[in-house]
Amino acid sequence: MMSKLLFPRRVAILGSSGSIGRNTLEVIAESEGRLEAVLLSVHRRTDILAAQIRQLAVRSVAEQIHAAGNRLRDDKISCKTVLPRWVVVTDELADRAPLEDLPLSVEIFFGYDALCELVRRPEIDIVLSAIVGSVGLTSTWSALETGKTVALANKESLVMGGSLITDLAHATGGRLIPVDSEHSAIMQALQSWRMEGGLPESEHVAHSGTLQPLETVEQPVEQPVETLEPATTPTEKVVSSSALCCSELPELSADFKSVVRKLILTASGGPFRSWTLDELAKVTVGDALIHPTWEMGKKITVDSATLMNKALEIIEARWFFGISVENIEIVIHPQSVVHSMVEFVDGSTLAQLSPPDMRLPIQLALNYPYRFNGPSLRLDWSKALLLEFYPPDLERFPALALGLEVAEVAGTAGAVVNAANETAVNAFLENRLAFQEIVPVCRSVLEHHHYEQRPTLARLLELDQWARKETEQRIG
Repeated sequence: MMSKLLFPRRVAILGSSGSIGRNTLEVIAESEGRLEAVLLSVHRRTDILAAQIRQLAVRSVAEQIHAAGNRLRDDKISCKTVLPRWVVVTDELADRAPLEDLPLSVEIFFGYDALCELVRRPEIDIVLSAIVGSVGLTSTWSALETGKTVALANKESLVMGGSLITDLAHATGGRLIPVDSEHSAIMQALQSWRMEGGLPESEHVAHSGTLQPLETVEQPVEQPVETLEPATTPTEKVVSSSALCCSELPELSADFKSVVRKLILTASGGPFRSWTLDELAKVTVGDALIHPTWEMGKKITVDSATLMNKALEIIEARWFFGISVENIEIVIHPQSVVHSMVEFVDGSTLAQLSPPDMRLPIQLALNYPYRFNGPSLRLDWSKALLLEFYPPDLERFPALALGLEVAEVAGTAGAVVNAANETAVNAFLENRLAFQEIVPVCRSVLEHHHYEQRPTLARLLELDQWARKETEQRIG
């Protein structure tokens, strides 16, 4: 039975200085009090962290003034601060000077151990896991150990952890809700599968009851957010425990598998979608950092250029939805409007469409399973819209084939490929490795590691370090 999640929801943003973290703060600012940021973490960008706290402080003062004016007309109006309770800088050698003038009410901590301890606190309802790279695995693990809801933007948690993560969530009652636009789109499309209760009663196979259409979930109480009870107080108006999540769905139920034919992940194709092999041999760092539709950090932007980002999403989908790799397909969609699709056995394909704006999947993950008005962009249907779809070229983009193979064999493969890729991308950004050598190096390291089907978390972390050293040796 899932723990019940109320409004307002108290959010820990792990990686607040990145693009996901910044977009999450925008979503929270527009949530009309339904969401509160109680913890912010960065690695070393203390200047950005301090600026974010100052912006929140300004907003807090403005809200107090607004509430004071309204109180003259309505005694029920109350104000509360929007400042986070904790901030964490995981790099203990980071510049601390920008943090000297933070409000006294904000507690400052340093190091990954402190972050992993804080995400366990009962004052946190949702952990937005947006730390880039394998270092995000341990904080995701800590949150799930205490049964938290994790809005997952850190691909590496499932790419490395796989069944360990899903088994942990299942054991503790924690849940994973996707933030990646592709997996969010699939999650939304899957909600529609049980038309009028699913299969006819005579053919119905018992299932876990984890898939409920968004429309059937009880709607939140219609009253001002300020009058809602705090999250520690019991109430009948709660989020349904039937939300789609890994903890309740380690393997898809038999009736689910009988109606879903394939999951179709869309990919923009990156900046080199139409480049020839000869042209790819001459790619520069500057070329790779120009993405046609998304604004992201350097590492993820390079991953999008090699399509390794999509390879990692294949592995994620395998664990998020417990589906066989043979039922996962990739299609190139340059406009990034159709974020992914689900094809059912009757030939129907359901897609989720929206402009490329990460605030939408972030908002859905934090409010799940409810939908509210928010700051994300809308499609303008008064204008012509061209949507193109192409099959991927596995010769020019071998990362996709590698991703399919890793998702199939699971075990230690994901941790090794992920670490090798992070190391290879860093070498490319430093002009020590050619663009076209990134994926071959990853495959070489994978093929030379000692594969294990059921590793422990400690073993995965060991192999992460081994793969980094092995990759550097091959590059050198």
